[in-house]
Amino acid sequence: MEQPRSATEHVERLFFTSQGRTAIINADGSGLRYFDFHVPDQVTWQPGPFLSDGRRVIFLSMEARRDGPGRPFDKYYHQTPTHLWLHDLERDALTEICARERLAVFYTPALLVSDERLLVQVVRDSGGQIFSMNLDGSDAREFTRLGEGLPYGLSLSPDGHRVAYHLASPQGYQIWTSNVDGADRVRVAAHPDRLYFGPTWSPDGAWLLFQSCHFKTDPGHDWSDLCLARPDGGDFRLLTEGQVMWFGATYGNPRNRGGGSNVAGWTRDGRILFPRRLPESKVPWEFQAQRPDTDHFNRDFKPELARGGTEICRLNPNDGSMARLTQSDPPVWDFRAGESPTGRQIVFCRARTGDAPALYVMGADGRSPRLLTRGWDGQGADHPRWLPLVNSA
Repeated sequence: MEQPRSATEHVERLFFTSQGRTAIINADGSGLRYFDFHVPDQVTWQPGPFLSDGRRVIFLSMEARRDGPGRPFDKYYHQTPTHLWLHDLERDALTEICARERLAVFYTPALLVSDERLLVQVVRDSGGQIFSMNLDGSDAREFTRLGEGLPYGLSLSPDGHRVAYHLASPQGYQIWTSNVDGADRVRVAAHPDRLYFGPTWSPDGAWLLFQSCHFKTDPGHDWSDLCLARPDGGDFRLLTEGQVMWFGATYGNPRNRGGGSNVAGWTRDGRILFPRRLPESKVPWEFQAQRPDTDHFNRDFKPELARGGTEICRLNPNDGSMARLTQSDPPVWDFRAGESPTGRQIVFCRARTGDAPALYVMGADGRSPRLLTRGWDGQGADHPRWLPLVNSA
């Protein structure tokens, strides 16, 4: 007989996405629910940052994409109308935000810097930049300047005073930090032969973790290495060698494909979780460098050439020691690992070659991995994210 939960017991919960839908599930597999906001013309929904109360979360919705056959991604995707919403999980209330004094049809939430102020990626025909604005969309101020490149992958320092991000500039992908208003900018890492990506702050705020991809020999951005640097750009360290992290996640088959960049993550005790490449591994989706990229995917499915896979590893940045948390025979593709708020569990995605990923949870030591869900109609579950802890009465 199931015992009632105490008033102080924490229920660890997760968001994930599947077939354009967002769902919530308890870490024990119970309580699965797909959100249906009943808003006309919205094709996909994605959860964004939480406000400080842990129950209100910003959502992004998108209308039908304006790119497609005969319409190149870079010229038409940003013409897709998007909308930002504030959803109260307890009251099941949905309110549109960032609708006042709108600057473009394409907004995405980049980073919540306070309960009153949001950094928003705004993309127009003239290019993309980040603006700081009130939650209703008013008082928009430039955080980055037009023409210096497309900034994304924003991360807030633990003390809330600094922002780290990568900038896709004409000089390559670079890592920067700044104040939350965009002032006092510091270039942390830049190299003409490296694509630096995905900065995240260490729990103590002393370091930035990011990735380095040899994009000239790997134009599909399949692989990368891990780097550390101080937020002022000092003490640069290469933590791994040989492009051992799976970077450009691609999965599925031509009927049900998906992907998105992998980003390494910190644990509460200052270790690093990342998907490590098994020797000589090759993904089934082969990037076609000789062909113009019109769909921001530009890959052909070649499962006969695929081999190997990836494992979730935990890296100690202080001494370089590494623990394998997942192992499979035959190999599979494990990725998107994230530690729960209590530090007791790790969520990750697992996909066999040619299949869509499923969602798994295991202990912090890698023991007892268990399947949570295969997603909507079994068609895949991706982008898991732990919710902030709340008391369960």
